[in-house]
Amino acid sequence: MTFATTDLCDDNPQLLEDGRLAVLPPVFQHFGKHQRFSGRVTTLKVHEDNALVRAVLETQGDGNVLVIDGGGSLRRALVGGQLGLLAQDNGWAGIVVYGCIRDTDEINSCEIGVRALAAHPQKSSKKGVGERNVRVHIRGVAVNPGDWIYADADGVLVAQQKLA
Repeated sequence: MTFATTDLCDDNPQLLEDGRLAVLPPVFQHFGKHQRFSGRVTTLKVHEDNALVRAVLETQGDGNVLVIDGGGSLRRALVGGQLGLLAQDNGWAGIVVYGCIRDTDEINSCEIGVRALAAHPQKSSKKGVGERNVRVHIRGVAVNPGDWIYADADGVLVAQQKLA
């Protein structure tokens, strides 16, 4: 997979202008072995509860990217080492967490890309509350199921179509 988010922005000014391509705000830290990753989006909207995160990551990822709208909460972690391994073993390309992760040493040894706001040692609740495959908003940027994520050292892009 060879792409650069800078080139994708430079090559697609019309998509940026009309909103079919957007840049997520530069608030994410990088975790996992893959700095660069891309894939079709699966979404989750949860609040300090990761039961649905586990349920999704237990399914085959087929190179997709899980985008978790955790509301930007900095009070609990939504992804830990076990879920990082599940994502790797089930073929997910990456995870974008608008919230926190934990077990960073374990996640950093996984063959996936992860973006999250921060690390936090406290685990989440497990009530199974949340929504799957719905439009989510990350700092004002809409992310829909079926969109495409492109992430590298320069940022994270959301595209409504696969980019060349």
